[in-house]
Amino acid sequence: MSPRAGSAGPHTLAFVESPVQLLNVLEWAHANALGTAEGSAPAPGAGLTLVVLSPTDPMTRGQLRRMAELARDEGYAVRWEEARGGTTAPFHTVGGLARLLRKARRIVMGDPFSRYVQLLLSITRARELVVVDDGTATMEFVAQLASGERLVRWHRRGGRPGVRDVLFAPVSGIARRRLTPTGRRTVEVFSSMPIDSAPDGVRITSNDFSWTRARFGPPRITKGADLVGTSLVETGVVDPDRYLEAVRSLAKAHGATRYFAHRRESVDKLHRLAVETGLEIVRPDLPLELIARRGPIGRTILSFPSTVVHTLPLALAGTEVRVAVCDIDPAWLTQNASPRAQGFLSGVTGTARDVHRLSAVSAAL
Repeated sequence: MSPRAGSAGPHTLAFVESPVQLLNVLEWAHANALGTAEGSAPAPGAGLTLVVLSPTDPMTRGQLRRMAELARDEGYAVRWEEARGGTTAPFHTVGGLARLLRKARRIVMGDPFSRYVQLLLSITRARELVVVDDGTATMEFVAQLASGERLVRWHRRGGRPGVRDVLFAPVSGIARRRLTPTGRRTVEVFSSMPIDSAPDGVRITSNDFSWTRARFGPPRITKGADLVGTSLVETGVVDPDRYLEAVRSLAKAHGATRYFAHRRESVDKLHRLAVETGLEIVRPDLPLELIARRGPIGRTILSFPSTVVHTLPLALAGTEVRVAVCDIDPAWLTQNASPRAQGFLSGVTGTARDVHRLSAVSAAL
């Protein structure tokens, strides 16, 4: 993959920082038949250039490289940026992208909360902005945009702004104004999340994972259950000991044998889970929606409140796989958890469609 591919000035420039964001850009491009002609495959580089603002952790980088290969297979240009490769990396990245940003007609982004993306938004003159899912944070983004609040991730709300937040506030303010529709600028949110209302002028379009279903599967389904991990411990929301007990109880109650790790879960936590629960720890090389669609996958997929309780039923539509979600007991939350954490997580579960809700784990603890 050429690190500087797609430098000719695309009509659409997409910025991604995670494998799920890249997957959802592919879904958006598929839904809009971007770069295609009468249903044919897109010509290489036609219309869309994907810019990967690469993080530093190895698992995320590995998944992004695999997703970038899929994007190239679909005919899209990919530009890989070592955006966090040292103190001067952001300056080189932003400087190298400035010309493309000014020429692009449309900007697609996966994380409007990202400082990197907000900085890039302050440069662009694009008349069309598209936000694709970065998981359940999309619901929070739309709600904050509608209420006129500053853009802050849900698990950080309620705390005092840090020095960096204060220094970055002017750039964040510009980005928020860019993401507000005007007579000269349109804003679209492409999402599989349950978004009932949106700010005036923001267009909501549905992501039904049609590209994933067309490209992969149907999967071979096993008789057992698989458990999906979460990074709620790593983000400081859930107590690690409580989480381990919940995983152990879920696995025992439903006969789960595999644990699909979230890309942000720590090595130490995963080692402890393997030793104390006996689960086989699987570190996927692609987003779980693709892993599940390719198979083999358990007849039941167990999850805590997370993006997958919304996306897996769509990706696995037409199969016999059942997705079951276990609520987060308030007693599991840490003292440092945001005051909004419980309400937000309950909302993630309560709005999920085509899932089975579990309550046995709370009683078992």
